[in-house]
Amino acid sequence: MSHSNYPHLFEPLDLGFVTLKNRVLMGSMHTNLEESPGGFERLAAFYAERAAAGVALIVTGGIAPNESGVVFQGSAKLTSNEEAAEHRVVTDAVHRAGGRICMQILHTGRYAYSGKLVAPSALQAPINPFTPRELTVEDIEQQLLDYTRCAVLAKEAGYDGVEIMGSEGYLINQFISRRTNQRQDDWGGSYENRIRFAVECVQRVREAVGREFIIIFRLSMLDLVEDGSTWQEIVQLAKAIEAAGATLINTGIGWHEARVPTIATSVPRAAFTEVTRRMKGEVTIPLITTNRINMPEVAETVLAAGHADMVSMARPFLADAEWVSKAAAGRSDEINTCIACNQACLDQIFVGKLTSCLVNPRACHETLFEASPVTQPRKLAVVGAGMAGLSCATEAAARGHQVTLFEASDEIGGQFNLARQIPGKEEFNETLRYFRRRLALTGVDLKLNTPVQAVDLQGFDEVVVATGVTPRIPDFSGVDHPKVKTYVEAIRNPHSIGKKVALLGAGGIGFDVAELLVQQPGHSASLDSEHFMQEWGVDLSVSEPGGLVPPEAPQAAREVYLLQRKSSKPGKGLGKTTGWIHRASLQAYQVKMLSGCEYLKVDDAGLHLRVGGEEQCLAVDHVVLCTGQESVNDLYGSLQAQGKKAHLIGGAELAAELDARRAIEQGYRLALSL
Repeated sequence: MSHSNYPHLFEPLDLGFVTLKNRVLMGSMHTNLEESPGGFERLAAFYAERAAAGVALIVTGGIAPNESGVVFQGSAKLTSNEEAAEHRVVTDAVHRAGGRICMQILHTGRYAYSGKLVAPSALQAPINPFTPRELTVEDIEQQLLDYTRCAVLAKEAGYDGVEIMGSEGYLINQFISRRTNQRQDDWGGSYENRIRFAVECVQRVREAVGREFIIIFRLSMLDLVEDGSTWQEIVQLAKAIEAAGATLINTGIGWHEARVPTIATSVPRAAFTEVTRRMKGEVTIPLITTNRINMPEVAETVLAAGHADMVSMARPFLADAEWVSKAAAGRSDEINTCIACNQACLDQIFVGKLTSCLVNPRACHETLFEASPVTQPRKLAVVGAGMAGLSCATEAAARGHQVTLFEASDEIGGQFNLARQIPGKEEFNETLRYFRRRLALTGVDLKLNTPVQAVDLQGFDEVVVATGVTPRIPDFSGVDHPKVKTYVEAIRNPHSIGKKVALLGAGGIGFDVAELLVQQPGHSASLDSEHFMQEWGVDLSVSEPGGLVPPEAPQAAREVYLLQRKSSKPGKGLGKTTGWIHRASLQAYQVKMLSGCEYLKVDDAGLHLRVGGEEQCLAVDHVVLCTGQESVNDLYGSLQAQGKKAHLIGGAELAAELDARRAIEQGYRLALSL
């Protein structure tokens, strides 16, 4: 098979005692299957699919070496032969599929959501309500013994190696940083003492597992917190880790408590690989780079430029299990691209739910969702080419049904076409590219500019109504004034919106419209790494501890008020892992956010409202309604009245805020049942 498009990506990597078949590492991500009934069998299927498609090396989600290191009470640990035996189904499945797999050893330290948490010093993390107990010298020795035992058990369980998590602000990183290590004994104080735990951990593990066992050390090359490591210290640690016996060094970017986005969709592609490049030449073992690498072209560019020896991707393998095989076959246009939204993965993990993927609801549900060919193909009509309709139409056609997809407008995508126009959401274009290609591959008969009525659909066996939503118009005086625009009008024609704007509704749509209106046209930091680093105050040379410098205040294109009727904090319902990013971004653009607003009227003077019992008038040029949506489903009622078998999905069924995750999953599930 030719790999001429990506020669660096598909070049084997010789580790001395084993050769990896390409430069692709599937990075660690917790799925919560690790703690679920039957979870190891489901993990085995999840990892095996990726291995069979060509991933060279997989790293599991974090497994604690003892009870104090678990992510939350009752989460996965490896401390006994009985627990090791549970992992065999995973390692055997990956090996049968032709892959290799390492287990990540993760001690969370002061990040543990548990009353038993420990740390080098008794300092509470800003993102955790629990305060850790300071480890004694005897405790530290026991921790090192536990790490070593965990690695030995991983080897016995059939793993090809381990990744020792030393970054992201977890226990080992907490020892390294003066921010979290205020000890005055042999494990604190000088930098040599602070890195002692990390170095001894690698040394002891290497001695226990022997030479022919992969040890990856995840090293924080950019802490992005105050009192983090300097570049000179980071290099010193990397050299010590190499000398201690590591096989590879993986790049860690940012602590979990850092206030700089590192993996969200607003982060430019491959934005942080420069720090890995700077480490090249400082050590001789291979280096892995990571963060926001989601397509083969990006990975190839990073490797060809000499930034790293290997690329790590995690969420892209949620989005598409066949990422590697599609790239190898020159079919990158068929890849279902990770858009880094976090909605179905990280946002789920942090509330104790199972991981999946917005664009691929089958992820982590491989044993539950079986897309078998149909035995009796039917003639299906899908009305509406938004996310729900696209998902249903393509999956139903892939199973063998004859599918016609009707769309009243001149393009597919529905509300996704609005979302992709928001600065920081450019990745959403990839999802539409994927569905365009999938429509062609599955043979769906797409009919654009074709509104239909019930009478037009009588020749079909079944009809799927996915006709989407329309903006909800609130009831107050002057809502029909020329100053008033819907969010659809504002997104499609932002140039028509004046310099002073009030947005009614501070949910996801309101935040998106605000982001669009405050940024200078054609100036998205998500497409410009230098601009992004300046805006968020990041110094990739790490000349200052932690790599933080004062951010450059952006110049707003408009003065924007973001208002809501609710008394709660604006944006309260935004994603758990991304909401803070949106709020921080709008604050940087000096967007004024007000809660508890009563809208009275709009007239030539502007928006009249009552806040805290006091009436005021905002002299704005325009008022944009971001006040939710209403379902468009008249067709469904007509079909039912005529006795036609019909299904209602997506926004047409429930008008939630641009909920693409629910729409895609609902369409997919329906297609499997047809």
